[in-house]
Amino acid sequence: MSRVAKKPIVLPQGVAVDISADGISVKGPLGALQFAGNPAVGVKLQDGSLLCTPAPGVPQADALAGTVRAVVANMVTGVSAGFERKLSLIGVGYRAQAQGDTLNLTLGFSHPIAYKLPQGITATTATQTEIVIKGVDRQLVGQVAAEVRAYRPPEPYKGKGVRYVDEVVVVKETKKKK
Repeated sequence: MSRVAKKPIVLPQGVAVDISADGISVKGPLGALQFAGNPAVGVKLQDGSLLCTPAPGVPQADALAGTVRAVVANMVTGVSAGFERKLSLIGVGYRAQAQGDTLNLTLGFSHPIAYKLPQGITATTATQTEIVIKGVDRQLVGQVAAEVRAYRPPEPYKGKGVRYVDEVVVVKETKKKK
């Protein structure tokens, strides 16, 4: 059995889980999430924690049990604490401004970029060069951060662009004239 699947998922205070034939739904103080599940993995509620067990006789059940456990654990963390991703803008004139469900970006192009945030995701800008993306769905938060970063990824010669706060950009040395 998968080492990841062996660990039980402890449910924090205020988180409710509903396990049905359709899948798993988790509700908490920050919102609700649903997961279709997999028939090769059984999820059961026992003593305030969730256990994922692989079905016997299914070839990929062990690997799927670890995956299902990780997804459900991320759902529980998301509805109780939430997830966030921080981005930093490096470059002269690079600015960001959050207005409702739109993130306005000025990234050195001839036009500004208006990025429409999906349902359940919020973006805040403490300063003009910092963006914090928050939400309950870990996959969606990471996807939105990757899409914003893709508008102007860090370039290797000056390091300008949109980068994650913890990202390290290795700057190349330019060619020298002889």
